[in-house]
Amino acid sequence: MSDSNFWRFVFRKSLPVGSLSRLDCAILGLGDSSYPKFNFVAKKLHKRLLQLGASVLLPVGLADDQHDLGSDAVIDPWLTSFWEKVFALYPSLADVIPLRDDEPLPPTYTFHFLDDVKETTDDRLRIPTEQTVPSQSRPFPCRLVSNRRVTDVSHFQDVRHIEFDITGSSIEFAAGDVVMMRPCNASEDVEQFCQLLRLDPDARFTLRPTDHNAVPARLPQPCTVRHLMESYLDISAVPRRSFFELLSTFATNELERDKLVEFSSAAGQDELLSYCNRPRRTTLEVLADFPHTTAELKADYLLDLFPEIQPRSFSIASSLQAHPRRLQILVAVVHYKTKMYKPRKGLCSSWLASLDPAQGEVHVPLWVKKGTLKFPKEKDTPVIMVGPGTGVAPFRSALQERIAEGKYANILFFGCRSESKDFYFRSEWDEMMKAGHLTLFTAFSRDQVTHTLTKEQKLNLTHCMHRQTLQRSCPKRWPSPRPLSLSCSFRFS
Repeated sequence: MSDSNFWRFVFRKSLPVGSLSRLDCAILGLGDSSYPKFNFVAKKLHKRLLQLGASVLLPVGLADDQHDLGSDAVIDPWLTSFWEKVFALYPSLADVIPLRDDEPLPPTYTFHFLDDVKETTDDRLRIPTEQTVPSQSRPFPCRLVSNRRVTDVSHFQDVRHIEFDITGSSIEFAAGDVVMMRPCNASEDVEQFCQLLRLDPDARFTLRPTDHNAVPARLPQPCTVRHLMESYLDISAVPRRSFFELLSTFATNELERDKLVEFSSAAGQDELLSYCNRPRRTTLEVLADFPHTTAELKADYLLDLFPEIQPRSFSIASSLQAHPRRLQILVAVVHYKTKMYKPRKGLCSSWLASLDPAQGEVHVPLWVKKGTLKFPKEKDTPVIMVGPGTGVAPFRSALQERIAEGKYANILFFGCRSESKDFYFRSEWDEMMKAGHLTLFTAFSRDQVTHTLTKEQKLNLTHCMHRQTLQRSCPKRWPSPRPLSLSCSFRFS
């Protein structure tokens, strides 16, 4: 039974109370407490099984990805309690011999290397022949038009205004939508990875599933090792506990094996936190720290050890009505220091910053998703937008779109560190204000200047908010006021 069929079956209203009275069960949920409905599915299922008379062996486990130790902080003690309960209820299970901890499961795929090393066309740059809307499975390789730094050279943060040519892509978007893309690993990281694993980056291979799994659609067949490392495997992420658990099964060096086993054990999670999570140590750096074990790795296990590079999303910062056949984004390049010698970098932002169309034609595969910001359709509805820092990006798109549609009741609150260093799109805001299409409020946290609203600004803001108050208090007297729409976007670097 599939997950969806199970869910529909369990929540059928026709199921009688007590229909699961002979069922012993336990529920462990995986969640993230930064979301409002934290572990909603686990809680709902737990409640429903109780309604149907099931016997719950132990309290529902609510794992939280926000915990310092990750989900394992809840999973480890929950599993210990679970097996204690199960073995007490079912003594016959004690005779079952589990797999040894140092015995790896069969790999999901096997690599079959080819003798010839002829170059093949990179699928990422292949222009689709049929006119289909780009999606995650079929992104469109858009040409990079410009990649310009918009913060002052003396400013600590590098922020880029990047523009793509979407001609022929069938891409359409509106204010509030987001663009999705998958980054690539840095070439120097790919070379180091291949050296550590003693792999030829130009070698070609085909993948064969060992079970009923499908070969990843994003990987061409045949594929080069370089393409796999550069575009598919996430080697710059901070590894999880499961990575050390699988890695330990290949260790032949006693010291390295003992340390890997410690990191993958429940008792060693504080050590793993200090070694890996706090300094943001990458998978590549971990492999370099365990050279003997890394040399023993088999290519067949690469897709089991390393996760796939996940797509990143950016708010679109332009409107098709103002910039036809163009898509623009505002990207803060992530760069910070930990106790590690080498500064930490954001994979996608650093990759985008490195792309230079002046050095040759550059294409970035991307697609667009609908965003969550909604703007009123009524022409005379005033909108208040709050977008500090790079969070102003979707509101630039909205302002361009609204002004093109003749919607001039726009109020923007913008804040940054310095008026002279990171005041994004300042000249554009000035033009909109001169034309009477925008009321702008600014705040600069590092300039230490108290901002005083002008009389006109106070009147505009007070007028919009006052009419909204009157509508709520006297709906009969004010039946058709202009409703006030408030949109907020916050993005922290």
